[in-house]
Amino acid sequence: MICISVTPESRNFAKVDILNAAAQCDLVELCLDRLIKTPDIGDLISGFEVPILVSCRHPEEGGQFKGTEAERIQLLKQAIIAEPEYIELDLETARQIPRFGKTKRVITYTSLKKPLSQVDDIFDEMEDAKADVIKFTWPTPTLQTAWPLLAAISQKREIPVVGLGLGAAGITFSLLGTKYGSPWIYAALEKGMEVFEGQPTVAELSEVFHCQRISAKTRFIGVAGLGVTERRTIEVINKASETLGLDYVCLPLVINDFKQVHKMLGILKIRSLVVSPRMGEFILPLAEHLEESSQKTGYGDLQLNQPDGWHAYDTVRRSAIRSLETTLGAGTDGDSSVFQRKNILVLGQGGLTKAIVYSLTQLGAVVSVTSPNDRAAQGIAKTFDVRYVPFANLYDTLCDIVIQTDPELQLGPGKLNFNPSYLRETMTVMDISHLPEETELIREAENRGCEVVSVDEVYRRQLNQIFKAITGQEIPDEIFTSRSEYTR
Repeated sequence: MICISVTPESRNFAKVDILNAAAQCDLVELCLDRLIKTPDIGDLISGFEVPILVSCRHPEEGGQFKGTEAERIQLLKQAIIAEPEYIELDLETARQIPRFGKTKRVITYTSLKKPLSQVDDIFDEMEDAKADVIKFTWPTPTLQTAWPLLAAISQKREIPVVGLGLGAAGITFSLLGTKYGSPWIYAALEKGMEVFEGQPTVAELSEVFHCQRISAKTRFIGVAGLGVTERRTIEVINKASETLGLDYVCLPLVINDFKQVHKMLGILKIRSLVVSPRMGEFILPLAEHLEESSQKTGYGDLQLNQPDGWHAYDTVRRSAIRSLETTLGAGTDGDSSVFQRKNILVLGQGGLTKAIVYSLTQLGAVVSVTSPNDRAAQGIAKTFDVRYVPFANLYDTLCDIVIQTDPELQLGPGKLNFNPSYLRETMTVMDISHLPEETELIREAENRGCEVVSVDEVYRRQLNQIFKAITGQEIPDEIFTSRSEYTR
């Protein structure tokens, strides 16, 4: 089930809030914290087909109740008499309020400042407090901080567990909770009504994350990160899986520490990990086996768990080079003849830069590399035996093809910026620094009459490689043309 929380201030509008939420979810949480006047709870929750959960939290639990503790407990007792489907009680309050009627008890543990490292002991206390459902709330900015919650729900327990992760990894917990049998997950009714920053709306859960398709048998595809690029990848892969009738759903993973990640992915039965180009070199240490290009460049954007361990692959360089070949008029993949007598200037300093330079040298291209970080560019040039161009000398350098790979490089007249006046209509330009987004450099190149490599084409090729490696099938073309408002 999906639960939407409403926090009305006025008794007159409380029923309207519940009605609006009930139309889009399976369970409504009515928070009494902010009501200015004492409500008739029985009247507030009557007349709705959707089940109601009533809560009233003090500030230490993340609520906004300004009365005394005695007044709060009295309000909760009145709520129970009104017989909602559920009543939420913190552990201490649950010890003071006995079970009454058919109302189920959601016993909560909240830690707003830091996550717990161990939760097993708390389960015993919750059970003693007559919990029908156990709820945990704590900060989950990363996979590691969310892990105790994730581990808790991935195990079979007599009392079901609900979690509210506060932060980026909260969506990770919600989607895993759906797979492992949490009674419900939380969502905002719409943008601007989030309980915490970054909480997905009910529409996002459906349109981007496809939570309605998740079952105990669903296979998760891990996607490292939750930025614009990653959300677009999640949306495309999820739509393709649904269209093709495949039981795959993407799971966003916010990873900031490689320790124990393999173990975590194993416990969660995640056998594939998709990485955005910007994170390709940082996640590579997770893999135990690297294809040759990744060994040379220290970069990989796809990892698959095979019988002998995790294998890393580089898909961006393949799709980018093939798209460049097509733009230059090559008929077949690997047609290096299109690069003959072409001077190629690569802008960048990271793993993606190394991957592109490596591929071009394998095809016999004449390559130069430059970056505002001269030392990094010089190191890449030395590693792959290509020409190094000091950034101060960039505008004295002639080239036929410009490839931008650095997401930090800014356009402008500054000495550490790339001035687009360098571009000539005889040049071919490819910018893969912010896949799949079209950049300001691409727009400048088009305005100046340059031939431009389609970013969309690079992205389609790359995602098709990834999807086929995981599922054995290709993404239908129409999937790329549709896009929700949440990933634009």
